[in-house]
Amino acid sequence: MKIQDCIGCISFPCLDVNHSGYILPEIDLQPERVSLVVISEAAPEDPIDYYYAPGQSLFQQNTMQAFKLGGVDVDSFQKLLAMGIYFTTAVKCAKTGYGIKSGTIKECSAILEQELDLFPRVKTFLLMGDVAIKAVNYIARRREGEHAVTPGSTYKIRGGKFYFRGARVFPSYLQVGPSFGIEKSKQKMIGEDIAAAISLL
Repeated sequence: MKIQDCIGCISFPCLDVNHSGYILPEIDLQPERVSLVVISEAAPEDPIDYYYAPGQSLFQQNTMQAFKLGGVDVDSFQKLLAMGIYFTTAVKCAKTGYGIKSGTIKECSAILEQELDLFPRVKTFLLMGDVAIKAVNYIARRREGEHAVTPGSTYKIRGGKFYFRGARVFPSYLQVGPSFGIEKSKQKMIGEDIAAAISLL
């Protein structure tokens, strides 16, 4: 199954993102083998930085480093994929400013919802950053009438027991941005959250 054949945006209504930076996971996979879904913020400004770009992209390098901090000793991004881990973004277009408007996150959460519907055996979700947390909460509210994750600052809600579609949810910090290598305290917390998620697989 190819993800880009199953989901997508048609109308591109959002005005605070770069539509030319629209990107979906270009990957052929077996959805029943996916047990962990990692959702980060938005597509990168340059597609060569994306999760599934050829070579060692920025998203791949930062993510591998984050997983090593979580005790997962991998030397290639492909090995993470082989472990049944799927990586995507909550917003499929590149952002144009520092933040992303709530309306855009809500709009794009409909695409994310279709995407997550493809994976029937997910045991845990890692939500990397506020945008991913908000997107999953929009989906949960549409389907179940309530948030999956309690709204609030990430440092306050980390470690709480949250569930989405019967799977455990770990709210964490963004691991693919340029600040990942700078903020050591956040690196440590991201590593802890990854370790906790991996322990459930």
